[in-house]
This record gives sequence, structure tokens and C-alpha cells, in this order.
Amino acid sequence: MRPQEVIAVKRDGAALSREQIDTFIEGVCDGTWTDYQISAMLMAMFTRGLSEDEQSALTYAMLHSGEVLDLSDIARPKADKHSTGGVGDKTSLVIAPVLAACGVAVPMISGRGLGHTGGTLDKLESIPGYNVDLSTSEFRAVVEKCGFAMSGQTADIAPADKKLYALRDATATVPYMPLIVASIMSKKLAEGLDALILDVKTGNGAFMSSREDSAELARALVATGKNFGLQTQALVTDMSQPLGRYVGNDLETFECLQILRNETPPGAGTTRELSKELCARLLVLAGQAEDVTTAEDMVESKLSGGGAFETFVRNCELQGGDVAVCEEPARLLKAGLYRHEIVADRAGFVAAAEALAIGGSVVTIGGGRQRAEDRIDHSVGFECHAKVGDEVESGDLLGVLICRNEQQAGAVSEKLGAAYKISEHPVEPPKLVHEIV
Repeated sequence: MRPQEVIAVKRDGAALSREQIDTFIEGVCDGTWTDYQISAMLMAMFTRGLSEDEQSALTYAMLHSGEVLDLSDIARPKADKHSTGGVGDKTSLVIAPVLAACGVAVPMISGRGLGHTGGTLDKLESIPGYNVDLSTSEFRAVVEKCGFAMSGQTADIAPADKKLYALRDATATVPYMPLIVASIMSKKLAEGLDALILDVKTGNGAFMSSREDSAELARALVATGKNFGLQTQALVTDMSQPLGRYVGNDLETFECLQILRNETPPGAGTTRELSKELCARLLVLAGQAEDVTTAEDMVESKLSGGGAFETFVRNCELQGGDVAVCEEPARLLKAGLYRHEIVADRAGFVAAAEALAIGGSVVTIGGGRQRAEDRIDHSVGFECHAKVGDEVESGDLLGVLICRNEQQAGAVSEKLGAAYKISEHPVEPPKLVHEIV
């Protein structure tokens, strides 16, 4: 069947058959469909829509466009977590070693940051020598030896998604639910999991700012997981303000190492709390605990007792990282950087600490990427001192920009100041978890 014929079906609003979707994905992978034909199909899907059956067929075709990991010889339940991304969203670095210490195998395939959202791979590369480009055999070996591995997507895992995502980004077809679901779930299903927890962010710093849209995405992801026989649950969590204390790769890695060492920094409680919640629910899904309360006790024991930290150190050794950073996380805090303080211009209560503005400011000074090929400065970032609901006096410290020089600070200081809103009246802090699906 020629590409033009398949495109015309969706262009005219008809439903695509499984065979037609298979033809499309095969053409994406083998190069028989040109970029402009793939783009035309994506736009037709975006404008005409996909049914639940079409979404399922697309996910299946993308999943089987490459290798599906077979980890059945590893005698542990296999589980992973996926986040839709946000500012200061760093929980993967805590969750993976905690779960591994609790007896779960975690084959975590992660991504890099783009725009105002951070990426797990960039944070891990803050540790000198840490290798996030593992081959499939290396990835499997690390999981077998320490219970978890963290690596980027190889060319063998859901290769169709890699090509489609690049063209979705170029053709403004990224924000369409069925395409988002197929993209996320094809990669996660390819990990050979028994259980999956999804952290779907909502708020101004999230991919989807509307609570309703975030909940709809959470339901669609969970339904797809269950349709493929995967134990799946989703949490809709807050991203109206940055998660935890720090934003920026070195800083976020420092925060996570401190949590794993049971030395949680001031203001990082939400990172620990959300990590614990996601871990506990995943332990129940994976059959390692009967209920969430029991699972939370398991997680707490691994964090406070050092088991999760020891597991992370072992993983760091296996993936080539400098374990001295684990023993002395302050090595990540580079000397000689310029610190610009953001202070309250009046007394009152913090009503907003807008994640989007804070994350965007970090990108502006080099801490993130506008384009996939951009290089990043791991050392720059932002310290969040005041949180929504906090009472402040005029002149109190709200946050600190950590950058290279005064010129960088001048470029974003006004934007950062405007990110904080002060109210005369008490403000209720936002819930960390808005909904469980």
C-alpha cells in the first residue's frame, strides 16, 4: 500500500486499520516513507483524531518496531517510573535505588532535558564518568548486578518513537493525547516490565498545565498499560512551583544524594515525600508489599538505614561514575559561581513561585536546552528558599540564582522576581498529589 493511500484515509477522517498503521510504522523505520509523508500523516492524525483502537494499534506497532527487553531470567519483579517532566523533577535518582534495595529490578530508560523541563540523563552526567549510553547487554548486566540501571534510549528500543518525536516537535503535533500515550507507553512497554507508576505533572511548569488535561492523560496512560497486561497506576502531582529545593543538574543531583544519605536539605522535603509515595505504590503494584502503608515503611527503612544509598553507590561504580561524589556530595557545588539573591519586596505570604518562569530562567543562563543539540552548563541553577504558603517579611530571601556572572543574572533577574507573588492574606500550599488514577 502506497504512503499516499494510507495518508488519504486519515486525511478524510476515516479510521486506520491495524495493517495500515503497521505499514506506516514500518515505513518510518525502514525509510520507505519520507519525512514529508510522515509529517503529513502526523498532521492528519492530529487534526482528524485517533480512536482508542487506533491508539492501541499505534502503540503496539511502535513497541514492536524494535527490541523488547526480555528480563525474565532476572529473578525479581521488574518495575519502572515515568514522569511527564517538570522543574526540579528529580525523583528518579531516589526512586531507582530505593526500589532496587527493596528487591525490585528497575530497567530505567530515561531522557534528556528540553525546554524548561530537566532530564534524568543530564543529572546523572553531573557525576564525573557516569555512563548513560549503555548497550543492551551492558544495561542488562548492570540490572543483574545491582538491581537497577539508568540509560538513554538505544537505537534498538522503540526506534519509531525517536523518529516520530523529532518530526512531531518540528510540525507542532506534540500536544495530542493519543500520540503522547503511544510515545510514552511504547518505550515503557519495551522495557519488559511487570509494573509501572506514572507521575503526571500539572500546573504552570508542567507539559499540561490544566488539571483536567493532566487527569485525562493519566487515565489514558493507565488504560493503555492495563490493555497490554501491565500493572499500571498514575499520580497527578503538582508542578505549579519547583519540586524540592534545587533546580539545575549539579544542584538536583546534590539534593538526591543528600536524601539517599538521609541528610535531606532544608526545602527538599517534597522531593523525598513524592519519591516515597511513588516507590510505595510501585512496590504494591509489583507484589512486594500488601498495602501502601507497609510499602512506605519498607521505603523509609531503605532511606534511613542506608540501603538505598549503598545501592546507588554500587550502581555508580558499575556505570563508571566517580563514587567520591556519593561520599561527598558537596563536590557537586562548584566554587566561584555568581550568586544573585531574589528577595521579597514586601511582607505577606508567598502566593506563587512559578515553576515555568524559574525553569525558563535556568535555561536562559545555560542550564537547559532550547534545542536537542544544545550543550548545557551543569553547574548553574536556582535555589528555592520560599515555598507557596510561606510567610515572609520585606527583604526576606525567596531564592538564589547561581550563574556564571553578573551579566547572566541581569538577563533573568526581573523574570525571577516576577515569578514570586506575595499576598496580604494567608495562602494554602498546593497539594503535592492531586489525584490517583
